Amino acid sequence: MKSVELGNATGPLADYAAAIEEGPVVVTKRGRPVAALIPIRKADLESVLLSVNPRFQAIIKRSRSEYKRKGGLSAEELRARLAKE
Repeated sequence: MKSVELGNATGPLADYAAAIEEGPVVVTKRGRPVAALIPIRKADLESVLLSVNPRFQAIIKRSRSEYKRKGGLSAEELRARLAKE
C-alpha cells in the first residue's frame, strides 16, 4: 500500500491512478487518512456512488434489521419468484 501526504500530492492524478495496480493509494492529511484510491472492477458508477452514500447505507441497515426481526423473502427467494414471472 502506498501513502501520500495531501500537501505532497503534486503529481498528476493519472500517476496516482496508475499506482493502484500495486495496491491502494491512501491520501493522508497530517498523518491521518482522508481518502483512498482503489481499483474498481466489475462495478458501474451508480453502484460505486451508492456504496458510499450514507442515506442509502441507512436504508440497507434498516432493511436488514427489519428482515432479521420480522422475516421476509431472502434475495435468493425473490430472484426465484421473479424468474418464474
